[in-house]
Amino acid sequence: MRFLVDNSLSPLVANGLRRAGHNVAHVRDYGMQTAGDTSIFHRAKRGRRTIVAADTDFGALLALHETRHPSVILLRRASQRRPAEQVRLLLANLPGVEKALAEGSAVVFEQSRLRIRPLPIKRAVGRSR
Repeated sequence: MRFLVDNSLSPLVANGLRRAGHNVAHVRDYGMQTAGDTSIFHRAKRGRRTIVAADTDFGALLALHETRHPSVILLRRASQRRPAEQVRLLLANLPGVEKALAEGSAVVFEQSRLRIRPLPIKRAVGRSR
């Protein structure tokens, strides 16, 4: 799989996924450590990479753009985990979500559960901004 790891996670997460055989870049690899979420979102889309982050703003961007890609993996409460634990969590669960990510999904890894939401996320009709 192809991933772009956000600056909200350590480059060690990218290294762990890379060692497991995935095609992974960390935003720092592109000199984007200070880039905004929108720039990172578009970089992932252009590169056909799934975003891996602890930043919930990517869910808002998915809803705003109403797109099927890029897929996003969100690690909730990631600050409570060390990078090695985050890598273990990802690698243990990737086989079960790989198809959903390829089709376009937002996948949320929480403390004791996993949620998958197919993309695109549509805004409700008739709601004001």
